[in-house]
Amino acid sequence: MKEKVLITGASGFIGFHLIEAALRQRLDVYAAVRPGSDISHLKEYEIKFCELDYTNVNELAKQLAATGCQYIIHAAGATRAGSQQMYDTVNASYAFNLASAALEGLGSKLKKFVFVSSLAAVGPLNSRLALITEDVTPAPVTAYGRSKLLAEQQLKTLSSLPLVILRPTAVYGPRERDIFIMLRSIHRGIEPYIGRVEQQLSFVYVKDLVAVAIHSLFSSGSHLTFHISDGGSYDQYELANLSKQILNRKTLRLHVPYAMIKGLAFAMEKWNGWRGKTPVLNREKLHELTAVNWQCSIEKAKKHLDYRPQYSLKQGLWETLQWYRLNKWL
Repeated sequence: MKEKVLITGASGFIGFHLIEAALRQRLDVYAAVRPGSDISHLKEYEIKFCELDYTNVNELAKQLAATGCQYIIHAAGATRAGSQQMYDTVNASYAFNLASAALEGLGSKLKKFVFVSSLAAVGPLNSRLALITEDVTPAPVTAYGRSKLLAEQQLKTLSSLPLVILRPTAVYGPRERDIFIMLRSIHRGIEPYIGRVEQQLSFVYVKDLVAVAIHSLFSSGSHLTFHISDGGSYDQYELANLSKQILNRKTLRLHVPYAMIKGLAFAMEKWNGWRGKTPVLNREKLHELTAVNWQCSIEKAKKHLDYRPQYSLKQGLWETLQWYRLNKWL
């Protein structure tokens, strides 16, 4: 009989790729989605859908017990919210409730709980020469990052939880919508940057991320945290330079003054706050986007998870851009 995995955030970008990877591993997949989520892109897969009540641990425990899953990958979360409290509720409290319910409803059947966190939980470094390791003292610079760190801290209080925490850096790939904004701009001939700060960045192709997530289900050890990237370090122009090669495009490179973008971010905060909406850009996000160093070490993941990234940035971008073209995103 196949073993079962519950994947939360299943209708999202990473969730979709987790489902594909889990099916390749011959796992029986339970896909947790929000009510009203668009699941049309998942209809072709032989998976079971479920809607979980993250607010009620007792009810959640019953739902999980009914699935009989041996594994859980928690990839659901909010990347945009109106306040720190909202981020904390969705990203931390719901994660803790799910883990608590898993222990109650599944007990010893639960073999691994993988939490998809983010490098944002650690925050960037101020020196371009260092690497962000798992030993670095976290100093997140955004509400999102703080909520992910809080989730990690709360999950670690559950001593009997067979926990693995993955902290991916910037994830790109088919169906991704944030880095896509930059790629679409390049396709249109515009290459925008905020200020002229020199940066060291890191990326991971979504297929490498989901491969290590699935592999970690069967790993030994518990309460371990791993940083996940493709192992490379890139300056702020490399993503665009490679994309231009692949797309055969020339661009106009624009360095928009930092002060101008900061003023715009402030205005968007006020305007969207008045309308009760979450701005695409705020001053915290601006800090994150212009941070000096987001390069991380993956040596721990290599050692403990036998992680070997299969995609360079160029290879991953080639596949990604081909998908965007084929699906009329570009």
